[in-house]
Amino acid sequence: MYHTTGFDRDEIIDICTRVAYTDVPEDQKKWPPILGLYDSVVVTLTYKRHNRTQAKIGESLGVSQPTISRAISVITPLLAVCMREFVPTADDLDEGAQYIVDGTLLPCWSWKAHRGLYSGKHKKTGLNLQLACSIYGRLSWISDPVSGNHHDNYCLGDSEVLETMDPGDWMGDKGYVGNYMITPFKKPQGGELLDWQKEFNTGVNKIRWKVEQVISHFKNWKIMSTDYRRPFETFAVTISAVAGLHFYRMR
Repeated sequence: MYHTTGFDRDEIIDICTRVAYTDVPEDQKKWPPILGLYDSVVVTLTYKRHNRTQAKIGESLGVSQPTISRAISVITPLLAVCMREFVPTADDLDEGAQYIVDGTLLPCWSWKAHRGLYSGKHKKTGLNLQLACSIYGRLSWISDPVSGNHHDNYCLGDSEVLETMDPGDWMGDKGYVGNYMITPFKKPQGGELLDWQKEFNTGVNKIRWKVEQVISHFKNWKIMSTDYRRPFETFAVTISAVAGLHFYRMR
């Protein structure tokens, strides 16, 4: 079960209990009767963990693809709600701590109605997510998603996370230059960096790898690293659900 969902049986039962008692109208808890709550949760976790096609998941359980789709549609927003308590907000960050931040693109299909999803940097469509970790490499915060055409600097500003923080305690790559954060020096146009600037950049990059590792672990949820195929309007709540599940595992 762990290799399929990322959780052991006791954790899945706990998640099911949280889903069952989520404070939402009862008509929003109509998971497929043929699956029941437990299997509906397992189906949803499996889908998010591996981004397997719904038909293949359904085949393994002897149910149709529409049944799997319905289970995912019902359980995902419930997970987003009941896992919310585990997700730190900007207000939960320690003003005296140091953080490392980086952005990542969560890829999705290209929808004609959403032209702003295309990222020139990544040459694909998706949503931009900002993640911050402690200097010890522990995930501390995840932003709300922003359309992929925006630069990391814009997305971090849009999150307003630095409004109550000292940006001098934050570290990022060259994409955050101008935020008064600790960032590598950019090579001057037509010139070269000084030796001490090169050494400084090397030191920064030796620390920054920790947030890259944190992002890599977060994107072990394949729904976050491979093209999102469900309707675009469900993407944001899926991200919220996965973020909650990820922090739930870290507790």
